[in-house]
Amino acid sequence: MWKYIKPSHANLRVWQVGLLVVIFLLWHVVTKPGLIPPLVFENDQQAAFFFGEPLKIFSRIWAWFFTNADIYQHLWVTLLETVLAFGLGTVLGLGCGLWLALSPMAAAIADPYIKALNSMPRVILAPIFAVWFGLGIASKVALGVTLVFFIVFFNVYQGVKEVSPVVLASARMLGASQRQLLRHVYLPSATSWVFSSLHTSVGLAFVGAVVGEYLGSSRGVGYLILQAEGAFDINTVMAGILVLTVFALMLDGAVGRAEKRLMKWQPRTSETEKL
Repeated sequence: MWKYIKPSHANLRVWQVGLLVVIFLLWHVVTKPGLIPPLVFENDQQAAFFFGEPLKIFSRIWAWFFTNADIYQHLWVTLLETVLAFGLGTVLGLGCGLWLALSPMAAAIADPYIKALNSMPRVILAPIFAVWFGLGIASKVALGVTLVFFIVFFNVYQGVKEVSPVVLASARMLGASQRQLLRHVYLPSATSWVFSSLHTSVGLAFVGAVVGEYLGSSRGVGYLILQAEGAFDINTVMAGILVLTVFALMLDGAVGRAEKRLMKWQPRTSETEKL
């Protein structure tokens, strides 16, 4: 029956918000001592210890932003690291992807090295970057760049390779130069692939920043989460995770708005038709 319902923008948001409210209500019921008999845990305190309590989590977030207002310096550091890693990784991935896609010889030479670097678990580079760049912002940005770069690189590379030979032949027949081909054929073809990768890269940029803060820092939301973990304060840990998630969604929304502006030329399927 559900597949025949065509949601509008308004009722779709209502359903989405409603689902979120239900999730938090269930979370509250399961973790609030005394509301329901323990089903999995030995007593009703263990669920709250392992998963936290939503009311206490929201209370911690409120204190961070309004009562104590002590999260802003930490949040600024994490967001700065994330945005720098996201921007640098995107630019490097775009440049290298275009270069190798348009240079078959260079691509053939670099192919095994690119694959080897991509297969490496890049999180293990964090201690090396800490030695190279210190415990400041630079080491976190470097780690984030390695996570973002390959996502963008492979999407751009594939996007350029997917250019229609018919379109290329037609452009060349009309006298298009290599620069004109790059601007009017290759880049538009790669743009949709780029934005597809950017939505994934947003989360990875946050991962790079937070993991770097875990390994050594004195500021940042990752640092706050690490301190809370050391004290077994699961409510503060979950509060930090929720804050990072909200800001990751905001950055992803900014990418989505940029995509709509830059991709006006591309025909779009409406959400209703997709569903």
